[in-house]
Amino acid sequence: MSSGAIEGLLPAVPEDWNTALAVVAHPDDIEYGSASAIARWTAQGKAISYLLASRGEAGIDAIDPIDAAPLREQEERTGARAVGVETVEFLDHRDGVIENSIELRREITRAIRTHRPEVLITGNYEVKMPNGMTNQADHRAVGLATLDAARDAGNRWIFPELIEEEGLQPWGGVRFVMVAGTSTPTHGVDVTGEALQRGIESLRAHAQYTSGLGRASFDPAPFLSWFATQGGGAMGTESAVLFDLHWTIPPGPPPWVRT
Repeated sequence: MSSGAIEGLLPAVPEDWNTALAVVAHPDDIEYGSASAIARWTAQGKAISYLLASRGEAGIDAIDPIDAAPLREQEERTGARAVGVETVEFLDHRDGVIENSIELRREITRAIRTHRPEVLITGNYEVKMPNGMTNQADHRAVGLATLDAARDAGNRWIFPELIEEEGLQPWGGVRFVMVAGTSTPTHGVDVTGEALQRGIESLRAHAQYTSGLGRASFDPAPFLSWFATQGGGAMGTESAVLFDLHWTIPPGPPPWVRT
């Protein structure tokens, strides 16, 4: 499907880029949908890295955080490899109480200036999730901090210590931020076929976590397939993952250019 929208359907996410950084709060945040899109993009040869604010150590009630942190980190690395991602980094914020702070923005900015991505991927930062539930606090904090860091990364006068102390020059090359799991998607990614299957395998890697939620028999395939079918209906494909795009660099020519 082309990037142009058919009337009444969402357009495709632009794919004329080569590098992306996904920034989320916890292990498994990417796997509930976005990983299928990432599988599509890595199959195209795009280079994608993950940055997680925490190691998800507070996510399993029956496992002490000291033991849960390395377990969940390993599940995330395994899930990332299932969709072609090898670079997975953690910021070590305390799971459950992440704040949208200047320090968090600085850390995300550091990662953007280091990896120099053209695109950022993050999660829903709204108070309410599309299903009506209150969104988890860490999700809200990390999503908003990522949006701000997309601009911070290109401004040499914001966090100048990253230049002076670490040699990280400004990077203003982030074209847009893709926000997953919102109630107001603007674009979609066709994940019909292999991409969806690899996304399912990525979530399967988090078996210890889903078991710890009391879902020992949880099979990601029906859930993610149903979710992708809903997205496909909005895009006019069999299966799709939907995103709300925030443009950091306006698409197309500047408004003062006349053609």
